Amino acid sequence: MVVLLRLITISRVFWRYRLDQLIPPGQLPWTARLLLLPCKLRPAPRMSRGERLRRALEDLGPIFIKFGQLLSTRPDLVPADMVEDLNRLQDKVPPFDKDHFRRLVETGLGESVDTVFASYEKEPLASASVAQVHGAVLHNGQRVVIKIVRPGIERVIEQDVRLLMLLARTIEHYSVDGKRLHPVDVVKDYRNTIFDELDLQREAANASQLRRNFQDSALLYVPEIYWDYTRNNVLVMERIHGIPVTHIDELQAQGTDMKALAERGVEIFFKQVFEHNFFHADMHPGNIFVATENPEYPKYIAVDMAIVGSLTREDQYYLARNLIAMFRRDYRQVAELHVQSGWVPEGTRVEELEAAVRTVCEPIFEKPLKEISFGHLLMSLFRTARRFDMEVQPQLVLLQKTLLNIEGLGRQLYPDLDLWVTAHPFLERWLKNRFSPKALWAQTQRYAPEWLEKFPQVPELIFGGLQQLQNMGELAPQLRAANEEFNRQRIARRRNRRRTVIGILAIVGAAATAWPSIGDQISSWTHQVDWTDLPAQSWGLLVLGLGALLLRK
Repeated sequence: MVVLLRLITISRVFWRYRLDQLIPPGQLPWTARLLLLPCKLRPAPRMSRGERLRRALEDLGPIFIKFGQLLSTRPDLVPADMVEDLNRLQDKVPPFDKDHFRRLVETGLGESVDTVFASYEKEPLASASVAQVHGAVLHNGQRVVIKIVRPGIERVIEQDVRLLMLLARTIEHYSVDGKRLHPVDVVKDYRNTIFDELDLQREAANASQLRRNFQDSALLYVPEIYWDYTRNNVLVMERIHGIPVTHIDELQAQGTDMKALAERGVEIFFKQVFEHNFFHADMHPGNIFVATENPEYPKYIAVDMAIVGSLTREDQYYLARNLIAMFRRDYRQVAELHVQSGWVPEGTRVEELEAAVRTVCEPIFEKPLKEISFGHLLMSLFRTARRFDMEVQPQLVLLQKTLLNIEGLGRQLYPDLDLWVTAHPFLERWLKNRFSPKALWAQTQRYAPEWLEKFPQVPELIFGGLQQLQNMGELAPQLRAANEEFNRQRIARRRNRRRTVIGILAIVGAAATAWPSIGDQISSWTHQVDWTDLPAQSWGLLVLGLGALLLRK
């Protein structure tokens, strides 16, 4: 029932803003065009198409707002006028009541705002899809921000997730690509991710970890968390000052090296994924700022660490080797790695997969980012995936989303950035260091206590294994005897069934030979296959001959 009501709400919003006009009619099947005919009865609102889409997403809630945030980073897929409106979804979502915000803070901290803070700003600094932020100053003079999750948002998210799960199950059951794409697993992972985002204490812990990873780094700054004032529904952190990464004019006005800024963004991403194995997975432009100090060596500032991701060591390794192989244009190795990692079925012909990967990847190399059609590339990869039954890896969904954000951000900052040239040296260095003596020694030091703890059990395990082998050797004659007895019984059952069939055939053959009328009836049954040349008695002789043949076997 809840899902049905949500579908009605989505339909009403679709109708209100006439979103059908945003879809080229030629791209819809005739059934969809027929269903959209009633929309034409309502006049379109007097606003731009980008504003109509933005307002619709705002009305539908946080999940749809996040979808709009992702679209705003893809100017290659979304027209420029719509991107400009969608950018307002980053931190300009309509705020909720400021007095309600204050009550939520005081309830969470158990004290009055005036007691905890020296000053407090009633007007919000930012209002995003999930939370709202206000400025404040601690009694020691430290400027901070206070973050509160939007009230009642859990119910709205649960409704949307149920709807997404219904759609995912439908796709998985009825679509040709449903099982390969794992839509149900993807929605489950997304549900866990977005509900984790509502736990501000978890976000604070993520921010502390990311801050430690980039301590004293020239690439990225992460603000400090004030744990004395942080709860699962209230977060207090250092207030940062920087230029939003999408304010290109301001960045250029202060003399920012845009090429270096774009390259450092790529380096930060790969460092998080491969060196730290802990990456900021919500890197849309509303969460990224640029420090005003040293514009010739620009430094990023990251906020909102609610969503982070990590990979297994195996996925890290295969992902890095796949990227390096593509950079080297070693498509054979790309195909082999896909089979080794289990991303495609084991029986896949490597030669065919190699040719398909070459066809998709070869056109994108040695071109600046602005000349690469990633929309066409994704379509080609999808066709390749479908052909070879390549399965979606749910554990890589967050990484894929982050890659999309990085690509869109790089396109806005420095369209001539060669992503491959920037990333290739980093991955080569990481793979070399992974198996260096220093890295192996570090792994030995890390796991040595566990090995030493288990070492006294090793002799017992060895002797136990040898004892099992000995027992298996002693049991071997018994197993062979049991297997032989089973085979004898199976042969006897087969022989009895054969004798029964032969007996039936013999009776029928004798009857057909002795009584011609029966033979004539058999002949009439087989008239449609032109076997009526045989006399009636011959049918009986054939059946008897078949019985004799079976008796010989």
